Amino acid sequence: MSIIKKPHDKFFKETLSDIETTRDFMKNYFPTEILEIIDLENLSFEKGSFIEKELEELFSDMLFKTQIHGKEGYIYFLFEHKSYLSNKTGLQLLKYMIKIWEQKVNKENAGKLPIIIPIVIYHGESKWDIARNMSSMIEGIESLPEGVKKYIPSYEYILYDLSPYGDEEIKGNAKLRIFLEILKAIFYKEFDDFIEVLEKSIITLEELEQQEKGIDYFETFIRYIMNARKDITITDVYDVVKSISLERSEEIMTIAEQLIKEGMEKGIQEGMQKGIQEGMQKGIQEGMQKGIQEGMQKGMEKGILEGKRKTAKNFLRLGLSVQQVAEAAELPIEDVFRLKKEIEN
Repeated sequence: MSIIKKPHDKFFKETLSDIETTRDFMKNYFPTEILEIIDLENLSFEKGSFIEKELEELFSDMLFKTQIHGKEGYIYFLFEHKSYLSNKTGLQLLKYMIKIWEQKVNKENAGKLPIIIPIVIYHGESKWDIARNMSSMIEGIESLPEGVKKYIPSYEYILYDLSPYGDEEIKGNAKLRIFLEILKAIFYKEFDDFIEVLEKSIITLEELEQQEKGIDYFETFIRYIMNARKDITITDVYDVVKSISLERSEEIMTIAEQLIKEGMEKGIQEGMQKGIQEGMQKGIQEGMQKGIQEGMQKGMEKGILEGKRKTAKNFLRLGLSVQQVAEAAELPIEDVFRLKKEIEN
C-alpha cells in the first residue's frame, strides 16, 4: 500500500476504469439522444490525462473511445472536485478537447477531427448553478443578431451534479451506487447522516464481493473517506465495519497501521529536510565548516523531533489514544499530552 496523494482522483479512476461501471453510468445519466448514437458495447478506456499539473488537485479526467453515429469518437469525463464553483469550466473543457484533437492530428495524422462528447461530474459543496453552454461566458452575445452568433464558438456539456443539493437520483448497479452515494455524502454536514451512508455502502460492497470476485477496491474506498472527510477517525470507520464484517475490520486495522507508518515516514522526512536546510543556512552564515556540520546535526535532530510531533498530531486527529500515539511516534507521554492540548485549543 502507498500514500494516495490525490484520493479523489484515485477513487474516480479506479471506479470508472471498470468499463461495465462506466457503461452503467452512461445508460443511467446520458441524454436519450446521445445514447441512441453511441456504441456502448465497444467502449474502451484511453490512458493519459490532459489536465495541467497545477490543477491535478482540483480536476481528474478520463477519455473513452467508441463509435458515435458510425464513426470513431470519444467521450471525455472531467471530474471537478473542488469546494467552490467556477464559471471557467466551459473554457477549461474546450482547452482539453483541443488537446485531444491536436493529439489526433499530430500523432495519428487524422484528416478530420473526431466527435468528442464532454461530461462534467461536479463534486462540490454548493449546488451547480452555472450555465452549461460555452457562449454564456462571452459578454454581450445575447444582444448580437442571430446572423452574427453563428460565427461565435459555442458548445454545451453534460453535467452530473454530485453536490449535496444536486437533483440527480442515485441509479445504477451496486458499484456505481456506492461510488456516487459516498461522494455525495462526503459533504453532509451531519456526521450521523454520513455514517448511515457509509454503513449502507460497506454492506453493499460486502455483498458485491461475495457475488463477484475481482471487484475489490475496499482500500481505496476507505482511504478516500479518511482523506476527504475531516471529522472522521479510523476508530469510527472500524466500529462501522466491525458491525458488518469481522474480516473487513481486520483489513481496517492493517490500513490503520499502514497510515501510521506512512505518516511517520512523511513527518520525519519533512522534518529532517527542514532541519537540514535550516542547519546549512546557519552554518553558511557563520562561514565555518564546523558550523555547517554542527548546524546539520542539530537541524537533523530538530527535524526528526518536529517530524515526530507533526506525526503525533495527525495520529491524535485520527482518534488514537495518547498512549498509542506516544508509543507509535516514540515521544514522551508528557509531550503528547501537550500536543493534544494544542490541538484542542
